[in-house]
Amino acid sequence: MRTYRRITYEDRCQMYALRKAGKTQVEIGRALGFSQGTVSRELSRNTGQRGYRFQQAQRRAQSRQQQIRHQPRKLTGRVRRTIARKLRAERGISLSHEWIYRMIWDNKRAGGDLWRFLRRRGKKYNRRGAQHAGRGVIPHRIDIAERPAIVARKSRLGDWEGDTIVGAQHKGALFTHVERKSLFTTISKLPRPTATAAHRATVHRLNPLRDHVHTITYDNGKEFAGHRKTAHLLRAQVFFATPYHAWERGVNENTNGLIRDFFPKGTDFTTIHPATVAKVERLLNRRPRKSLGFQTPNEVFHTLAKRG
Repeated sequence: MRTYRRITYEDRCQMYALRKAGKTQVEIGRALGFSQGTVSRELSRNTGQRGYRFQQAQRRAQSRQQQIRHQPRKLTGRVRRTIARKLRAERGISLSHEWIYRMIWDNKRAGGDLWRFLRRRGKKYNRRGAQHAGRGVIPHRIDIAERPAIVARKSRLGDWEGDTIVGAQHKGALFTHVERKSLFTTISKLPRPTATAAHRATVHRLNPLRDHVHTITYDNGKEFAGHRKTAHLLRAQVFFATPYHAWERGVNENTNGLIRDFFPKGTDFTTIHPATVAKVERLLNRRPRKSLGFQTPNEVFHTLAKRG
């Protein structure tokens, strides 16, 4: 099943490498998960006098998007004041911003879409200092501050980052692990993002690679509450990033962004076949990466694993 997604910068890097290797448009599309028509349009739109170059292609695509993109439609303070002045001048109505928001919520309940123009689209703000802020307290949690310094240097194979991508209305989830040095990725489909499901998926996917699992770094989701059992079975150490410091797991965050190209927000993962998830995993692990010198995560992981 081919799902619509935009061509990303990494796609363009890989497209450049595959063209250099003499691959046809059909072969490029098959490797990246695009149709031949999509590849053809990308090449025709973004090829310059010196041929198709990924940096130039990215600049051209971004420039085109900026030209056609509408101005952000947000209910800012200026917009609220403009609405108030207009109503006061034309209809003699004086109103507050609270009245405007009430009008928007009434419109939403009636099936309208005014709420889409709000800056935060009506999402509740979770104050970071609040008593119940965050995703829960993890029993026996070991903070990232205690993680060995060698992990940050990405100088060895075997340090992983993990996270869940939750589906629409919490229907199913994907559980991802990414090895920091090679970018090798595993994606597991979970029926629900529970601690039991997360533990079983981790052991199932990483136990065959146990010799190359030294540490795993998670965020603070409750689905990782079984981390001590996981660490014991894998003979590894499990650490937790600082709350609201996503960059401490930047490799995993970036990889999840790539996965979202295949499964956009709002996807109901209960409808996605495991074979589709496995296909996305293969595509990511076979995709040449600029940060790896245009080698694939598969190539880097297995080369380093052979060295021991």
